[in-house]
Amino acid sequence: MLLVMLAFLARMERDLFVLFGMGISIRDLVLILGGAFLLVKGALEIRDLISGGEDEDPRTTKTSSVFWVVIAQIAVIDIVFSLDSVITAVGMASHIPIMVFAILLAVAIMLLAANPLGAFIDANPTVKMLALTFILLIGVVLILDGFGVHVPKPYVYFAMGFSVLVEWLNLLMRRKAKEHHIPGA
Repeated sequence: MLLVMLAFLARMERDLFVLFGMGISIRDLVLILGGAFLLVKGALEIRDLISGGEDEDPRTTKTSSVFWVVIAQIAVIDIVFSLDSVITAVGMASHIPIMVFAILLAVAIMLLAANPLGAFIDANPTVKMLALTFILLIGVVLILDGFGVHVPKPYVYFAMGFSVLVEWLNLLMRRKAKEHHIPGA
């Protein structure tokens, strides 16, 4: 149902209002607000990672309120990423059943990879930082797209791929340094 709703939103390109001479549609609003959400969420997570964690004492945090905040954040992130994927899917496939199958396949792959990937990220905190910076990058791209500035996807994918390659080389270097007990590594 979310896919059908997002496919409907992705096609809503009629201007709701004009801002600085630029027409803003429902699709644009979702991209802009979703991108802003990703920027704020990514920046807060990076701040927490750099500062060493949350400021709140976990014993005083109400579990039920934290649970619903996390659920809401996951829902917003899912909607933002899904809308971007649906916009791409709508351009590639005009049949909803094909899009549904593709998304179900992607979810199945993500479920299979979630635990090993989570363990890898927990063991390598620099990978978590890289993923958070990717969230910032995607947030900026979504905001730009919402304002009508199209950043070609291959540029974004190349930048992300190059960053992953550099991080992979750093991981290899750190592993070799541990094996040979090199000081400072």
